[in-house]
Parts: sequence; C-alpha cells; structure tokens
Amino acid sequence: MQPTEENVYSKLQEHDFSRVARRSVLPVLVTVLFIAIAEIFMLSGIKGASILLHMFILIIVSINTVRIKDKYVAWALQALMLLPLMRLINFSMPIFSELMLYRYFYVYIPMFIPIFLIIRHQSFSPVQLGLSFKRIILYLPLSLVFGLLIAEVEYFIIPVSPLVPNMSFYNMVDVALIMVFCVGLIEELMFRSILQTRLEGVFGSTTGIIVTSLLFGIMSSVYGSIPEVIFAFLVGLILGFMFNKTRSLPFVALTHGLVNIFLFVLIPLLGSGLRII
Repeated sequence: MQPTEENVYSKLQEHDFSRVARRSVLPVLVTVLFIAIAEIFMLSGIKGASILLHMFILIIVSINTVRIKDKYVAWALQALMLLPLMRLINFSMPIFSELMLYRYFYVYIPMFIPIFLIIRHQSFSPVQLGLSFKRIILYLPLSLVFGLLIAEVEYFIIPVSPLVPNMSFYNMVDVALIMVFCVGLIEELMFRSILQTRLEGVFGSTTGIIVTSLLFGIMSSVYGSIPEVIFAFLVGLILGFMFNKTRSLPFVALTHGLVNIFLFVLIPLLGSGLRII
C-alpha cells in the first residue's frame, strides 16, 4: 500500500515535534508577547503606541530571521510578521469608498503578496496549506451550521450595523465574494495554514493551536471589547482544531466567511434566531 501525502505529512510532523524539547522557542515567545502588547494598546485606545510597536516588531523580527539558524523558529517568526503587517496596512490604507464592506477588500487583497512569498520561500506543501476538497460536500452544511451558531453568539457580544443597506442581488454577491474569498480565505491562510502550521512545528500540535488562537483573539482588539477578544480566541480554537483534524482550508475559510456574512449582513438586516432562515 502506497503511503498517501497526508500520512507522509503526519510522519514528518511526528519527526519534527520530537525536536520541540530541544528547540529554543524564546524568540517566538517574545514576538508573540510583543504582538499581544501592541494589540492591548489598540484595545485600550492607544493607537499611536500600537502602530509604533508593530513597526518595531517588523524591523526586529526581520533582522532576527536572518541570524537564527533553526529554520523552524525562523519560519515561525516570518509567519508572525504577517500580523503586524496586516495591522499596519489596516491603518494606513486610504478610504476609497464610503461603504465599509469595500475597505475589507482594500486591506486584505494586499496581504496575498506576503502570504504568497512566505508560502513559496518556506516551500509549503498543498497538504500543509490544507488545499484539499475531500469531503467538501460534507463540510458545506457543517460550515453553514457552525457559521450561523458562531455569528448568533457573536452578535450578542458586538451588535453591529449591516455592511450593506439591503439584500439586493448585487450587494449579496459583493458580500459573499469579499467575506469568503478575501476575509475568510486570507485570514485562514494566514492563521491556520501558515501560522498554526509553523507554531505547531515549534511548540507541538496542541500548544501551537492555543498560541495561534490567542493571537487570533487578540487581533480582534480593534473592536475595543474584551469579551469579543475572548470569544474570538474560542472561535480560533474551534477553527484551529477543525483545521488540524481535517487539514481542509476550504472548510475553515468557508466557515469563517459565513460567520461574517451572518454577523455583518443577515442578522443585522433580518434579526437573530430563526428569522434569518
């Protein structure tokens, strides 16, 4: 029986994780800590300090990735650099449209470039990235259910205004394309395919998922709500374990995108509960 690519990847994970105890994780832990501090500044409304610290992180980490010899640690640091970069793009992007929906497009599309460069430089395999459509028919209804349940809870934490004025055909097409293929796909590529994979290589599977989820939660600081940060951390855990067990990027990206469609459009326009069905 020929080994599948998934089995080969699983064996490589076991081999890599056997080195975790011998690996110096201090540079990764310090970088995670500084990103968290920068986002705490953001949560506290001290945006200037947050932006300056994110700039500092980018400069220092980029220097460290050159001098660190352990490739797993260097890869993890390169992956972590995506977070301050995304925050800086978010706050430096000019306003091209009064409709908030399109701001997501302008912020997330540029992130494809550094994501692509990291994927190419670190030679990610399709299995590591989760580029698989196996069982997608099963995952479609699961994504819908998980997306609805998560959005319902989150709406009670951060009641939001709808991103579009009505549910016209053109508005819903724009919403679906931006929320699934911009926000959902890019964030899951960044957090699950790249960051979680590299942090698992440094800390081991469970700790890697937890650290990635903590970062996913703290990056929600822009909402200015501690309960939202905690809830985003829990959602990160759910998505992290979903990705770890299925190795399916389409599954987690679609789930993430559907959460945003429900949260930012359907629930505000139609109301919570069964009325959105």
